[in-house]
Amino acid sequence: MKHHYYTCDVFTNTPFGGNQLAVFPDAVNIPEHLLEPITREFNFSETTFVYPPVNSGNTKRVRIFTPGGELPFAGHPTVGTAITLGMIGDIKLSGDTTKIVFEEIVGSVPVTISSVNGKPFFAQLTAAKLPEFSENILSPEQLASVLTLPRDEIADMKFPLQNVSVGFPFLFVAVKSRGSLERLRVNVAAMEKYHLKEVFVFTDEAEQKNFHYRARMFAPLLGITEDPATGSAAAAFAGYLAAKDPLRDGTLKWNIEQGFEMGRPSLLYIEADKKAGFTTAVRVGGGAVMMTEGYLEI
Repeated sequence: MKHHYYTCDVFTNTPFGGNQLAVFPDAVNIPEHLLEPITREFNFSETTFVYPPVNSGNTKRVRIFTPGGELPFAGHPTVGTAITLGMIGDIKLSGDTTKIVFEEIVGSVPVTISSVNGKPFFAQLTAAKLPEFSENILSPEQLASVLTLPRDEIADMKFPLQNVSVGFPFLFVAVKSRGSLERLRVNVAAMEKYHLKEVFVFTDEAEQKNFHYRARMFAPLLGITEDPATGSAAAAFAGYLAAKDPLRDGTLKWNIEQGFEMGRPSLLYIEADKKAGFTTAVRVGGGAVMMTEGYLEI
């Protein structure tokens, strides 16, 4: 049987940038035991499989796989799947702005698709879960060994080390400069030793105009040596930044560069709403470019 798929580059408006994604828009007839092998065949950070929604009030049910297993939620697959389905007509666009809801393991994920002349170019998701914080149990010295950097390049006094999740936990580690970010080399053995699955390393020394942070994300224990763009981490990062910001009521916005060191520049746009000092919503958005269309014969 032939199964139709598309691939796109996500969190970019330029081909060969961003994070690659494979999308199977109709996965109903794909056997369950083949979802993971198909994902490994593409060997992208993630592949999505799309089904009719369980709740008829929602748009689609989306399952997200990495080469290492299924995820409850991820940002770049959600954004890329929304734009892809809009491009091929599987989601009916309603003018310049179309609001949809994906069913994912984490829950219902609202997505807004932006279009020009009937063509989608940008999507923004709202995380199904508010940011959840947990204690970091690793020291700056241990994290310096994970990143193969001198201890003084870990900027933990300016940005505290923190675990944050909006469906999947990330450890946020600041380094003092873009040079530190470029020089770091992940010690996989140290990550295994400390049971560290995903680490999001960032600096407030960005390169692009109107951008605030530069970041890299590593998850080698999940089969992702380095991720060019990580939407779920970016959404959690919005919660991390919002918790540090003194604003009590209103919307905060930041722009993130990621993937530049990999040769796949990615641009992510994040937001956080606050009310009475508490974060009430986090969002992440970006563009996508269609790259290929084909059939997988099984």
